Amino acid sequence: MSQEAPRLRLGSTAPNFEAQTTHGTIKFHDWIGNSWAILFSHPDDFTPVCTTELGEVARKAPEFEKRGVKVIGLSANDLSAHEAWIKDIEEVGGAIAPTVVGFPIIADKDRKISTLYDMLDHQDATNVDAKGLPFTVRTVFVIDPKKVIRLTLAYPAQTGRNFDEILRVVDSLQLGDKNRITTPVNWNKGDPVIVHPSVSNEEAAKLFPEFKIVKPYLRFTPLKVE
Repeated sequence: MSQEAPRLRLGSTAPNFEAQTTHGTIKFHDWIGNSWAILFSHPDDFTPVCTTELGEVARKAPEFEKRGVKVIGLSANDLSAHEAWIKDIEEVGGAIAPTVVGFPIIADKDRKISTLYDMLDHQDATNVDAKGLPFTVRTVFVIDPKKVIRLTLAYPAQTGRNFDEILRVVDSLQLGDKNRITTPVNWNKGDPVIVHPSVSNEEAAKLFPEFKIVKPYLRFTPLKVE
């Protein structure tokens, strides 16, 4: 009896794999290198929601780049479909702003990577190919330079993702790694942050001279960010 792959959780090492992409063959961990990475799946090429999503990711390339984040897409299609569809993404997206798909897209027609990362749809009976095999849902994995999974998201096929929110989480993770802080509800870069509970008031006075105590367990501080 075959065993299921271990469940991926926050803190799990992102599984390594070799894949064909629109930028050539990659080994995932080598491709990430010392960067942060976002691996995101979409259900199918030449579909409406996916076309809007990949166009948005393409237009946000400068935002990902300045955070040191590499982005890579995936669906259960072959390379020829990806390459043809990119033209549509750029044409449709160009009506909003210049759109160039500069990130690689993985061809996962055999669904090996989709299975490894538990991306396949088990809910929507219409999200299948001509043979009835499930396509992927809209998953997101944020992976740090140590190849550790720091965020997972799964959206249904019918709902496009908010990539501003994904960037917001990356900002929070990166600032939290560099500073002993956490971020409150609806936080955006530049807003006050929360002093981490592991930091004593004595330490906080040195690290964050302007910190304020709201409750013994809730302390806010401004934080300069680039």
